[in-house]
Amino acid sequence: MSLKQEIFEFVEKDLADIERALEANLNPYLDLVRDVASHLLFAGGKRLRPVLMVLSARVCGCNNGEEINLSTVFEYLHAATLLHDDIVDGAETRRGKIAAHKVWDPAEVVLTGDFLLSRTCTIAADTDKLPIIKVITNVTGVMSEGEIQQLLNKKRLDLSEEQYMDVIYRKTAVLISAACEVGALLADAPPEQVEALKEYGRHLGIAFQMADDLLDYVADPKVTGKAIGADLAEGKLTLPLIHALEQTGSETRPRMEKIILDENASKEDFAFVLDNIIKSGGVDYTNQKAQEHVAAAKALLDIFPDCPEKDVLAKVADFAAQRDS
Repeated sequence: MSLKQEIFEFVEKDLADIERALEANLNPYLDLVRDVASHLLFAGGKRLRPVLMVLSARVCGCNNGEEINLSTVFEYLHAATLLHDDIVDGAETRRGKIAAHKVWDPAEVVLTGDFLLSRTCTIAADTDKLPIIKVITNVTGVMSEGEIQQLLNKKRLDLSEEQYMDVIYRKTAVLISAACEVGALLADAPPEQVEALKEYGRHLGIAFQMADDLLDYVADPKVTGKAIGADLAEGKLTLPLIHALEQTGSETRPRMEKIILDENASKEDFAFVLDNIIKSGGVDYTNQKAQEHVAAAKALLDIFPDCPEKDVLAKVADFAAQRDS
């Protein structure tokens, strides 16, 4: 049985419960909002963030059903950012389907994303736990900053690895970290366990995004539902490309830079960039960095007593850097 299958088998019932809660908590005033939100929400996402929140609550002793309802916050937040991102990036597809802004008016999609953000605040407030409300409201601001920073970084040929790391923390890792932290807070876990899960989520999120950035260069678009080379076409410099530019000699780098800046780069141009990313060790370097964060995430679980949920959290960390979609 594959790692993915082991994880799915353990959380299968929780995933079904999360799906029902996502439907029940949507509750828009207008059918249009439900249609737009459902187009993305129920298009086959992994539910990584709500599952992590549930597992984090359980590893801290909370198993009363409240964790399922609250976990929907993290899927709504994620979906809202994807709806907004796809408009900003001009994306054609998402999860193998036509992007929402290609089906509905972009203004309607933006406002649907705003509605999902508002639902997260309502659901969080229903817990009457101020620490949880603070984490969830704070994460929306941090993620917005990450998206703005990524927009400003487009086609920046001098983007450093440190700057890249800051963006992926804000854009991706902070939400995964918050999901794990909120699970612990819901369980009224002691501060050291809350901090351990928060940091576990941060390292996991970084590894997850690095693996996602690799998929842009090495994955099968039929599996990912995303066109290969999409990040490069949008002018996003991710770690494989940043490393390649740093390692590439003066004879090759000017052509790579020209391709990055060219909005009409050809398939042959992309093949040239990909070949140089591989030759420079950009793929191997990104894999290595992702594995370092996986190891750090798993080490943070040592504070918890042995239990099935702890084992699955460790497996999720391993899976984060081994994805094919």
